[in-house]
Parts: sequence; structure tokens; C-alpha cells
Amino acid sequence: MVVTWNPLLAWDEEGWRDKAACRDTDLSLFFPAGRTGIARGEIRAAKAVCGGCGVQGACLRFAFETNQESGIWGGKDEEERYRLRRMWRAGRPSGLPRR
Repeated sequence: MVVTWNPLLAWDEEGWRDKAACRDTDLSLFFPAGRTGIARGEIRAAKAVCGGCGVQGACLRFAFETNQESGIWGGKDEEERYRLRRMWRAGRPSGLPRR
């Protein structure tokens, strides 16, 4: 199987990435190595950046639609997204970003 990039798929039609609070932040902050020790502080710091972001919902929706399994997306870590993704796929709104 070959996976190719398709420019016809618009992952950012709304231009949310240009408005993201993390745009000028070191992206390694959003991909901590682990969940304990220093990583706990990095996770808190990444979520703090997301907390003040005006496009947090679009970021989280992107993570769901593109199956992002690691990192902090839309202010949610992997475990939080896993639980939310299950509800999102089941069509339960519960404050989740629209499909």
C-alpha cells in the first residue's frame, strides 16, 4: 500500500493554524516524552498555551479528523482525546467540536 499526500484535501480551510497560540512556540513542548517527571510540567505548559487559544476547537477537530495519537492538540492530551474521540465518533455532541 502506498500513502500519498493529496493537495485536494484541505486540512486547514479555515486558516486556523495561522491563528493558533502555539504558532510561535517550540513544538516539542506539545510532544513530551512520557507522562511523568519533567513531562508533567511540559503537559501543563502546553495546555496553558492552548487555554488562551482562540482556535482550540478547530485544533482538536483536526486531531480527531487526522487521527493524531500523540501530543497535545486542542488542549487535550492523548488519554483525554481517546475518551473524547470515542464520543465524537459515536455522534454524541457533549461540547465536542463539530464534525
